[in-house]
Amino acid sequence: MSDHTVSAPLLPSGHIPHSSDHAPEPHVILTVEDDKVQLSNIDQLGIHISEVDDNPYAFLAVNRFDMPGSTTTTTVDPFRNNTPRVEGVYEWLKIVVCLPIALVRLVLFGVSLMIGYVATRVALYGWKDRNNPMPKWRSRLMGVTRFSARTILFSFGYQWIRRKGKPAPREIAPVVVSNHVSYIDPIFFFYELFPTIVASESHDSMPLVGTIIRAMQVIYVNRFSPTSRKHAVNEIKRKASCDQFPRVLLFPEGTTTNGRAIISFQLGAFIPGYPIQPVIVRYPHVHFDQSWGNISLAMLMFRMFTQFHNFMEVEYLPVIIPHENRKENAVRFAQRTGHAIASALNVVQTSHSYGDVLLLGKALEANQEDPSLYLVEMAGLEAAFHLSSLEAVDFLDVFLSMNPDSRGQVEIHDFLKVLRLKPCTLSEKIFGFTDVQKCGKITFKQFLVGSAHILKQPLFHQACESAFTACDSDGKNYILEKEFGNSLVLSIPGLSNNEIRGLFTLFDADRDGKISKDDFIGCLRRYPLLIALFSPCVLQQFCP
Repeated sequence: MSDHTVSAPLLPSGHIPHSSDHAPEPHVILTVEDDKVQLSNIDQLGIHISEVDDNPYAFLAVNRFDMPGSTTTTTVDPFRNNTPRVEGVYEWLKIVVCLPIALVRLVLFGVSLMIGYVATRVALYGWKDRNNPMPKWRSRLMGVTRFSARTILFSFGYQWIRRKGKPAPREIAPVVVSNHVSYIDPIFFFYELFPTIVASESHDSMPLVGTIIRAMQVIYVNRFSPTSRKHAVNEIKRKASCDQFPRVLLFPEGTTTNGRAIISFQLGAFIPGYPIQPVIVRYPHVHFDQSWGNISLAMLMFRMFTQFHNFMEVEYLPVIIPHENRKENAVRFAQRTGHAIASALNVVQTSHSYGDVLLLGKALEANQEDPSLYLVEMAGLEAAFHLSSLEAVDFLDVFLSMNPDSRGQVEIHDFLKVLRLKPCTLSEKIFGFTDVQKCGKITFKQFLVGSAHILKQPLFHQACESAFTACDSDGKNYILEKEFGNSLVLSIPGLSNNEIRGLFTLFDADRDGKISKDDFIGCLRRYPLLIALFSPCVLQQFCP
């Protein structure tokens, strides 16, 4: 489409066969003038009217979409802990035997944490210039806290930790990145490297631990704030460029995984363009998966305390240097680093992201039988549709209200019930738009991609505005139920008063008996598939 002019048809006429015996039927094209999109009837070019009949969103110049990746749910769940419950005689026997040891370990953990906390408070006392490197005498005092960190690792059953390779000198690789499997990872790196870390703002309020994190001159970031992310990148660049600061450590996946896959990398570590040393962390196990997945922190700690020994391996990989002669961008730099880590771990790379963790949490909260069915590899969808993770969670909330079955699929009758639609030709076309496999059921990924495909269309907002203007017949800036019904019957003839009232209630968010413009557009953003109901209004608005 990039080689089309703004007044050329979005679909070439070659896509629509014409009979030489008949005159061509009317078409619809887009004309862009003064930043406003208008629709007009043209006889020779554009979208054939038969396509409008078949596709309920053709009036938005929308083609049917292809699913990114597979057409079904992903088969990889990189967040699942594979031993969330105690299973097997051996594990139960081991827990019973280790209970006295666990009590000793718990006391050792508590004492070590308190010693480290006190040492850190002393090291930070009176230090106000937190933007500059920590003075050397304070750093030496933090050695007590680092020793306490190693004692904490010992209390969790990591009596020894296997290392392969060595950390590169800070002047060669000022930035270190690692895969992230457990809360044990940052404790180890605190002891091993005492780096500056990049962490979520929420970590600052954690009891005891928040104080220790601050001593690492942490770079806080709010993953949902572009301003915060930009500030974090600037801080990474500033601290990596100064040899007086410790090296910077990042977990570019942005969340923990089970170590069986590498998910998409956030770009903060790679934008500054400094050499990076990748590090991989493994937790070999047979009976107890130490990853922080679908398991509570309390249960994970208990299971660690009741193991004879927990295995951990750390491998320092060769430094990766950006290709300055080719002006390598951050995306390519991140891909090379991710490939190096995945190859060393011998695992697959996926397009999952922290957004999938939010979806997983929403599915768990809704007591879904298999929450993994709602993973969609959000990084790919974010790139394709500029869809935020929070928007995806809102769509999942709608999908879950459709009562998906044990396979995470929704049938048409539940789909129509939530959207307040009666069975008819148009509603079947709306469902069929998302049912890319034509099997009579849709998955969450299909619903999400279909909704995002409509929501992110350039014409979508203009169509919402036009639909509201058309429904608000006398320009009073709100729509009454009768006006709303008059508009709906243009697309679905024969609607009963109860059916009109059901849709009206869906749009009337504040339940004041009228639909304001904010109510109207807000509802269509939550249920973008419903814009098809107003196609006659939109077309009449611009094609009188």
